[in-house]
Amino acid sequence: MTNSGHTMFRPPAEAASVLIRVADGCPHNSCAFCAMYRGVPYREHGAEEIERAVAQAAFLQPGARRVFLADGDVLALPAPTLDTIIGTLRAAFPRLARVNCYASGQALAAKTDAELAGLQRAGLHTLYLGLESGSPQVLANMAKAGTIEDMVRGCRRAREAGLTVSVMVLVGLGGRDLSAVHARETAAAVNAMQPDLLSFLRLVPVPGTPLERRIASGRFRQLTEEEAVREARAILAGLDLRRTVFRADHGSNVLPMAGRMPRDREALLAELDELLGCGVLDASGPGPMPSLL
Repeated sequence: MTNSGHTMFRPPAEAASVLIRVADGCPHNSCAFCAMYRGVPYREHGAEEIERAVAQAAFLQPGARRVFLADGDVLALPAPTLDTIIGTLRAAFPRLARVNCYASGQALAAKTDAELAGLQRAGLHTLYLGLESGSPQVLANMAKAGTIEDMVRGCRRAREAGLTVSVMVLVGLGGRDLSAVHARETAAAVNAMQPDLLSFLRLVPVPGTPLERRIASGRFRQLTEEEAVREARAILAGLDLRRTVFRADHGSNVLPMAGRMPRDREALLAELDELLGCGVLDASGPGPMPSLL
């Protein structure tokens, strides 16, 4: 579903959700690896524009139970605006059970505990937070706005408010030079977060991004297929999670995996060890990379 002239993005788990855009683009839009909102000026939609979009979506799918609000970092909208949007959704979709959106550490830091709890009571359910890496050096290299501390603290505060938080990690984001640092510090950050859901995606260089240009110039050395699996294993081995649903079943991953932490951690590590021991992984290059779309 698209409007405003550009592609609408959503997490894989939102494939069956109604997609409603309440802002154009991303308020940060600086990440070297991301091209989702390149060339899209950030703009928050007005109340009438949102009401029309909701009415149109409700006409097409009146029985919908899930809505995903786009674009990037919708939690950055003022809490009263979000509360009004959720109220409009509830009136339009009688069977609505969940309203989900992307969130950043900065947006979480800007919301008070009372605002987060109020949004949860209104019907906000799941926040998708792109940690990407727990290494400040890796995130600085990728020009990702915000801090590890804001993301960790924000995840914990959101969960205390009753919200579900789904955290995403990018395997390979540190390249060869920072792979060990990326793995170690990412595991530590995720452990501090204790998210409800955790997803691994493998880094996919996107044409036209600063990262692609760094790769072409030799300033960023991608992990080989084998190195990506070893890095994923290192992150997984460092996790100490009390109750988290784990997914690495996106098409970018070399080996699709899923399980629950801590119950399935050893079995998942054994799967990776078996793959690493069978000699089928490409150790000379990054291997084939599917589109993130």
